[in-house]
Amino acid sequence: QVQLVESGGGLVSAGGSLRLSCAASGSIFSINAMAWYRQAPGKQRELVAAATNDGNINYSDSVKDRFTISRDNAKNTVYLQMNNLNPEDTAVYYCNAGIRIHPISNVYGNYWGQGTQVTVSS
Repeated sequence: QVQLVESGGGLVSAGGSLRLSCAASGSIFSINAMAWYRQAPGKQRELVAAATNDGNINYSDSVKDRFTISRDNAKNTVYLQMNNLNPEDTAVYYCNAGIRIHPISNVYGNYWGQGTQVTVSS
């Protein structure tokens, strides 16, 4: 059983900062990509940022230069530092990871966290 648990969401004023964390636990053999998605009310879930285990990182254009994704592979944890937040960043933020649970089968399952609410007031 694998779990992704997010933390760090909350209410912040425009221009403020928040740091989200997501820790993966359970029967984990290896993790390739870890990512953050978000879903605002009435909108589709969208990719915010992603980081592979070999250091490749990409961001959506809407958060580039404001958000920073990082990983602590020893702790199976991914972070999202969010600076200069604006009301358009208000959404539920979800952690996502590709996780291999078997040492023999080279199959990575797609796992999601439960989501954490980020609300930015104007």
